Amino acid sequence: MSAENLHVGVIGATGAVGVELINVMFDRKFPVGELTLFASERSAGKTVETKFGTKTVALFSVEEAKQCDIVFLAVSGDFAKEYAPKIAEGALVIDNSSAFRLNDDVPLIVPEINGHLAKTAKLIANPNCTTAIAAVALWPLHQAFGLKKVIVSTYQAASGAGQPGMNELREGLAAGLAGKPVPAEVFSSPLAFNVIPHIDTFQENGYTREEMKVTWETRKIFGAPDLPVSCTAVRIPTERTHSEAIVVETEKVVTPEAAREVLAKAKGVKLVDDPANNKYPMPLTATEQYDVEVGRIRTNLIFGDHGLELFVAGDQLLKGAALNAVQIAEASIAD
Repeated sequence: MSAENLHVGVIGATGAVGVELINVMFDRKFPVGELTLFASERSAGKTVETKFGTKTVALFSVEEAKQCDIVFLAVSGDFAKEYAPKIAEGALVIDNSSAFRLNDDVPLIVPEINGHLAKTAKLIANPNCTTAIAAVALWPLHQAFGLKKVIVSTYQAASGAGQPGMNELREGLAAGLAGKPVPAEVFSSPLAFNVIPHIDTFQENGYTREEMKVTWETRKIFGAPDLPVSCTAVRIPTERTHSEAIVVETEKVVTPEAAREVLAKAKGVKLVDDPANNKYPMPLTATEQYDVEVGRIRTNLIFGDHGLELFVAGDQLLKGAALNAVQIAEASIAD
């Protein structure tokens, strides 16, 4: 594949992730020679304003998509399962759904960790947003000190459910402030003025699928199939950017100072760790930022000198989705 004037297709271009994909490609000067936005008959023929100019939405077909160099999928897992392998016969497919993440023959990529896998693949899975944000912070610590156990508690924004989730939060806040019933159609319970310890479906072991994705995907990305990872995923009434409190037990002795030194040099990480001046990771400061903020680094009281506690915040629509996908595409064409 030439690294210049690429024909790029986006399926799901009008959704929250699709919009960010287009913006990120433009902002990072990804070599787009031709951009095709695909949709169903319902949306085909409509015009969409993008940073690349006004685009007319094309009717999706496998044959047309196969003519692209790279196709980003920002659609459902069912669509991806049906069409991604067929499109990948001609184009490189980068899929944002969960359809192929755990397939042994499909690489699951966070470019800061295993971007080299993008060079030879034709179908690539983009990780779960929560996993990607955690992985960027945890990987340099794993390399330096060896992770023995990982315990994650997430604080996930409405944007994890896409534009409908963000809309429901706004509507719920307005309704609640007006003394009216708060809607709960996108989420299992009203999200406004609430937190919901339930994301995705519950599994037989009592965890939700969202929580198990963090376990399964982290192991695959790190190439550590037996790494103990446990997660509790909670939806909170913020619009954008996921936060996570993470506890790790390490193989080697670790200090907060040593961890800060490692993280300060890590790709994709912004060290924000000055509690004395109220500087720590937050959705308000991490939103629309490429790097994952990491801070509140301290010795864990349970694991002592073999343990750390930290807090991270990362934009779910960027590093948790669109940015990571574009970085995968960049890795696929890198010299």
